[in-house]
Amino acid sequence: MKALARPGVVPYISAWSGEQPFRRPIVYDAARGGIGYADETPEDRDQYGVLWNGRTVAQGVGRPEYGNPHPQRQREAMQHLLCQGCRCPRDDDPRGVLWLLEDRRGDWAGWPNNLLTAHPPSCAPCIVKMRDSCPHLAETGHVAVRARSSEVCAVYGRLWAPSAFGVPVRTPKKDVVAYGSPAARWVLAGQLVRSLHDCTVVDLERELARHP
Repeated sequence: MKALARPGVVPYISAWSGEQPFRRPIVYDAARGGIGYADETPEDRDQYGVLWNGRTVAQGVGRPEYGNPHPQRQREAMQHLLCQGCRCPRDDDPRGVLWLLEDRRGDWAGWPNNLLTAHPPSCAPCIVKMRDSCPHLAETGHVAVRARSSEVCAVYGRLWAPSAFGVPVRTPKKDVVAYGSPAARWVLAGQLVRSLHDCTVVDLERELARHP
C-alpha cells in the first residue's frame, strides 16, 4: 500500500499543476464500436471496458488544483472507499460510510438517497482540514452524510463522437455516463461515480467530536 498523503490542506485526490495530462491520439476502435488509444494497453480500460484518461504522477509538484481530481487517485479512492483527503480506510459505523458532499438538500425529498457522486468518502479529521481550507467546498457549501450502501455505477468524463471521416471527434460535453450504456463506448473517463443509498444526514460537529 502506498504511503498516505502528508497531512495538510490538499486532498489526496487533488491534481497538481506539475502532473501533466497524457496527450495520446484517440482513434476509432472498430471491435468495440467506440474510442480507443492508438497505443492502447489493457491498463487503459477499467474492468467494465471503459477507456480512462490519465495524468503523470507528481503529487506535491507545482500548485494544487482544488476541485480537479487526479484520475488515477480519484478512481483508486472511490473504488476502494478510501478517504479522499488522506487515503486512509473509510470511516464506517452502523449508520454507514462517512461522506462530505456539496449541500443540495433542496434538490429532492429524501436527498441524498440515490445521489450519484464522484466524491470519495472522507474521514472526520480530513473533513476539518478540507472544510476550512478547500476553496471548492467554501464556494458550494457542504454537509456530512452516512451511507449504508453505495455502488460503482458510472463514470464522469469527456464525450467523443463519430465523424464522417472515421476519426473520433472530441465534443465540448462532459457528463456522467452509466456503465453498460451505449455512450460508455464513447466517453474518456476521468472520475469514477457511485450511487449512495440508505443515507442519513449527520451533525458534522458530533462526528468530529468522536475523533478528538
